[in-house]
Amino acid sequence: MSRKGLFITFEGIDGSGKSTQARLLHEALVASGHDAILTREPGGSPGAEEIRSLVLEGDPDRWSAETEILLFTAARRDHLERVIEPALAAGKIVICDRFADSTRMYQGLSRGDLRGIVDQLHKLMIGREPDVTILIDMDPNLGLNRALSRKGTEERFEDFGADLQERMRAGFLDLAREFPDRFHVIDGARDMETVAADVRAVAEAQLAV
Repeated sequence: MSRKGLFITFEGIDGSGKSTQARLLHEALVASGHDAILTREPGGSPGAEEIRSLVLEGDPDRWSAETEILLFTAARRDHLERVIEPALAAGKIVICDRFADSTRMYQGLSRGDLRGIVDQLHKLMIGREPDVTILIDMDPNLGLNRALSRKGTEERFEDFGADLQERMRAGFLDLAREFPDRFHVIDGARDMETVAADVRAVAEAQLAV
């Protein structure tokens, strides 16, 4: 059983398989007897889920990047207060599909250099980084094809096209170099079971500390 709270996030471009890997890790940890929860961003709490529909659906130009930063920060604050912090305080493992690193990339880079604004708001309103971030790395064209094949309603960022995915991949890899103590980069182009085994190894190593 886990003795202390552990905050694990998954990041990656759209279609990288990070959501599947987050789910598989949660299932594996629960099966091993750990008290773990699986959540996501944007979303994870009732208020944040309402904001999710605002930012992930509709026309790609529905919101300016600055407005998106405020919306994502508001959703993250509610999620943090109502779900993440209470679970960590109770000694649970929190597995989150996306967190602040996605905002640093999608809003910080997608339509201008707004990373500084993202970081300022994060420091002011969130003030927490994950203990471990697992970056599922994927060729942008393969990831975009996967994402669009889902044919869901939450395709606003996929509709920005391959150029955005290229920049996002490069940006995520830059973040991994910026925060080497918490980032672990895993090749997501392999079969699902092999990727899942590498993900579990990262989590188990952290739990053994």
